Amino acid sequence: MTRRIKTLNAISKQGLSRLPDTYVVGNDVTEPDAILVRSTDMHKLEIPASLLAVGRAGAGTNNIPIKAMSEKGIVVFNTPGANANAVKELVIAGMLMGVRNVVPALNFAAGLQGDDEYLHKQVEAEKKQFVGRELRGSTLGIVGLGAIGSILAEAALALGMKVIGIDPEITVEAAWRLPSQVRKAASVEELLKHADFVSLHIPLLPTTKNLINAERVKIMKKGSVLLNFAREGIVDTQAVIDGLNAGRLQSYLCDFPTNLLRQHPRAVAIPHLGASTEEAEENCAIMVAEQLADYLQNGNILNSVNFPNIAMPRGSRYRLAIANANVPNMLGQISTALACAGLNINNMMNKSRGELAFTLVDVETEIPRPVIDQLAAIQGVLRVRYLPG
Repeated sequence: MTRRIKTLNAISKQGLSRLPDTYVVGNDVTEPDAILVRSTDMHKLEIPASLLAVGRAGAGTNNIPIKAMSEKGIVVFNTPGANANAVKELVIAGMLMGVRNVVPALNFAAGLQGDDEYLHKQVEAEKKQFVGRELRGSTLGIVGLGAIGSILAEAALALGMKVIGIDPEITVEAAWRLPSQVRKAASVEELLKHADFVSLHIPLLPTTKNLINAERVKIMKKGSVLLNFAREGIVDTQAVIDGLNAGRLQSYLCDFPTNLLRQHPRAVAIPHLGASTEEAEENCAIMVAEQLADYLQNGNILNSVNFPNIAMPRGSRYRLAIANANVPNMLGQISTALACAGLNINNMMNKSRGELAFTLVDVETEIPRPVIDQLAAIQGVLRVRYLPG
């Protein structure tokens, strides 16, 4: 079946190649079945009536109006873990920059003048001011132990560091991935008191905004390094600047430049490069394209941020995919409507997530249009799709 995919940003060709050849893909597509996006802010964009899904080639979805999408039964996908290695490597580079005075040393070297012999003398005379310390033996505190946090913990342990972590929302899958040597902190405050390095890997939510504030900066271990390669709003920048000026923090490294940070000698703000590697962009594009294609063709959901994961092997050619509110007797009403139409259910699956749910139904014979309309009219049903295979 032909599907129309609108791209709001440049998406890796390797990812787009995973979409079926029958799909029409481009930034000028109208009435799209799905949208592929990276960084474009969708909050002010009109949601097309044709839209079934949004695929974010990355982990964060702050640029997508999730609530509005959910109300229309539009599934929003992301790609957790696809760019985890890229972020992990940048965090390690950040830790090294933070304690080896790499940026001040580079600035010093760039400002040298004279012939090589004079430069060598200047280097020997001034290099003491850039003496740093090693990572080995120090403690890394990780706030957020998901895909990025867990592999960062593994890398830090391999470097000879100790690791302490906290994540109240950790999933069972993430807990299994976590190295056993990681010590669990009872609170953010406990982690901040004991960590030489603190790396943040949590989403920006009302509960995490300014997680690192003036009060928490004051309890951080003296001379510690703070790293934020997650979301800008998790850190109160002015509080961190005050912490740097007071000598509480040795350095702050992040992915979000501001004028306050740009002017401070011990702050390093990188221009949002956490996931900017060819490999990460390709991995994200491949993952999100495959997820979108499976949803559009079969109704299966993997890595949605608003609907539950659900996947059911096809038991027949005739499938219904129903996005619905998580309310009592929904399955009863769906099965009753099908039975009254003389349709025999081959297989049925329902999964819920908070206030939302998703239902897949395979029946043995073709489904007439009036039955689909009847299902769509059930109170609490957000969207009904007929997916003949």
